[in-house]
Amino acid sequence: MPIVHINLIEGRDDAAVKACVKAVARTVHETLGAPLESIRVFATQVPAAHWAVGERTKDEPAAPAKAGA
Repeated sequence: MPIVHINLIEGRDDAAVKACVKAVARTVHETLGAPLESIRVFATQVPAAHWAVGERTKDEPAAPAKAGA
């Protein structure tokens, strides 16, 4: 039974996330040959304040680019 977990920063509408998990299930079915009924796909939406790249969380504005860098 293939299990696919997708982590996303919150903010996408439900229809977009639903379309994504369905497309992933179809792709797993087509590429691995697993029966659709055996495939589990779930998406977890994480608040932007709980997702960081380095020391900057995704809810913080990007640092301005330095001249000459």
